[in-house]
Amino acid sequence: MNTTNATQCPPVELHLVIPTLLSVFSLVGLVFNGFSLWIFWFVIKHWNSGAMLQFSLALADSMILPLAPLMVTYFYLGSHWPFGEFLCQLLAFLLNTHFYGSVYFLTLICIHRYQVIVHYNSKTLWRRRSSLKKLILVFWFLLFLQGLPLFFFLKTSVISGKVKCMSILQSEMSSLYLAYGILRGTCFLLSFAITFISYMRLGIYIANINPASLRGQVMKTKSIQIIVLTLLVYAVGFVPVHVCMTVAAIMRLYEISCTLLNHIQIAYYVSVVFSVVNSCLDPFIYNFANEKFHKFISQFLKKFFLSK
Repeated sequence: MNTTNATQCPPVELHLVIPTLLSVFSLVGLVFNGFSLWIFWFVIKHWNSGAMLQFSLALADSMILPLAPLMVTYFYLGSHWPFGEFLCQLLAFLLNTHFYGSVYFLTLICIHRYQVIVHYNSKTLWRRRSSLKKLILVFWFLLFLQGLPLFFFLKTSVISGKVKCMSILQSEMSSLYLAYGILRGTCFLLSFAITFISYMRLGIYIANINPASLRGQVMKTKSIQIIVLTLLVYAVGFVPVHVCMTVAAIMRLYEISCTLLNHIQIAYYVSVVFSVVNSCLDPFIYNFANEKFHKFISQFLKKFFLSK
């Protein structure tokens, strides 16, 4: 840990709304994803290719939730990290796995949705469970490799008497942080481009589906719901935090004014909080995309409300 002041810019005081919202989103995400994983594991016992991807997304969403209380405590203590350097690195690793796992598996779900609807007669790897299982394992391995460097170069710093973890005020190794951020940003932009193009082509296809067909109506409705929800996840959970991280890294590297950096600090912490929102929204994708999941949820809610 660097025990000297790592920057001349004083840290901003965070409003209590930020850790409070993080607590709420984390709790909701824990309940939703815990319930989703339980459904996949104990109710949907025979997974098709779509369920395999959805389970992987639910698992990625759940990665950060066990350490979310540490992040909440960090914010409540005024951005002071009392848990040591290793837990800071572990938190960053799990955040990376959660965030980019969500991005990558949402992209794979998008491609899968496009393939099984538009090219439903084609025998591709998206329909073969064995091939898709290997692809999923490859992406989990890539996620591990992507987050592994954080254990080596991520450090904590003491700034204005407080220990900082993953703070944009930390000036050590700014060039390396920027390069690593550009690499992750490139992966994100590539995933987003693939998702957007696939869903745009899917949207064009379902626009021409015969509305008189009941199957066509159901497919069209569910596909629109998934497309809208996925784009909402990107808009709320993914894009803001990437923009803030990139801008902050550039400002930190070139020592731009503290006033602007303080505004970016606040925007960065707010975007981190809202990046957890995707773990609350993704279970709705399973509900729209997976018939067995939807059927169980419908029956569960019906029994729950009838028992009241």
